[in-house]
Amino acid sequence: MKTTAELMDRLTLPDSSLLEDITQIKGDLLILGVGGKMGPSLAILAKKAFLGRGMANRVIGVSRFSDPVKRQELEAAGVETIRGDLLSDPFLQSLPSIPNVIFMAGQKFGTNGQEPLTWAMNAYLPGRVAERFKSSRIVVFSTGNVYPFTAANGAGAREETPVGPIGEYAQSCLGRERMFQHFAKQYDTPILIFRLNYALDLRYGVLNDIARKVWREEPINLAMGYVNVIWQGDANAYAIRSLLLCQSPARILNVTGPEKLSLRALALTFAERLQKTVHFEGERSSTALLSDASQCFRDLGRPTVSADQLIDWTVGWVRSGGEALNKPTKFQVRDGKF
Repeated sequence: MKTTAELMDRLTLPDSSLLEDITQIKGDLLILGVGGKMGPSLAILAKKAFLGRGMANRVIGVSRFSDPVKRQELEAAGVETIRGDLLSDPFLQSLPSIPNVIFMAGQKFGTNGQEPLTWAMNAYLPGRVAERFKSSRIVVFSTGNVYPFTAANGAGAREETPVGPIGEYAQSCLGRERMFQHFAKQYDTPILIFRLNYALDLRYGVLNDIARKVWREEPINLAMGYVNVIWQGDANAYAIRSLLLCQSPARILNVTGPEKLSLRALALTFAERLQKTVHFEGERSSTALLSDASQCFRDLGRPTVSADQLIDWTVGWVRSGGEALNKPTKFQVRDGKF
């Protein structure tokens, strides 16, 4: 993959498991907050999967679409779009009633200094959405940030690990989960909470962050020590297939890759492959933000793209001057301030 077009083709290629499961999804699909980093590729992947099985199910994406190009790309791929602000209740109530909903709206970066808006997006809006779509099946994007740090030499937090969010972003994300859990019980709405960390394509993500710092010979902060990552295409496919796993009370599912990756080892690998000198700062902590996605693999199978493959792709992408979204993951942050 050398161009963004080639990258999007790969991100939106349905695998055999998605093509098999998509036939069990009855009715149309509504994606709320489709305009973010993952939304466009998820929507197009779902549309391609429906079409690949000869199904006429509609895929509808809702966003403010501050970037009109994303809206054009979605519509060119057969995804219907609706533009508006989900925080506007009249707009929310005007949306069509659709049996399958994927909720992706939220705020992370810029939280520090905009805490009220963060809570409105991440905790107030979910309650309104849960009421509006109480008769739908809902997959709710959440984050591994709701967990506390766990031992760096361990497997990471499991779904039953007690939550311990650090900082207002993570706290507001737990608020999102609690709102959907409440209304799942009140209305018997089938819901799955999709705790994801860290999805990436070649334009952004933890591997991109590290590789570009190595390329520019900037220091790598080792404080977090270890991370999990997953190819965005795999995460998107899991999210669509998770519509079949929704239940009431709401179910929780950790979603990430099976590998626990050392930041130091990653930086040294990138330095060798990119022929750069690596610089480090900070000391590795005994804890890290890690998730154990074993249950996801039992239910949905293992990811189709390994960490080794992602490293290879990232090296080629950075070396060739591939596009960057310039949206750092801030994976190294330990105080919860984003």
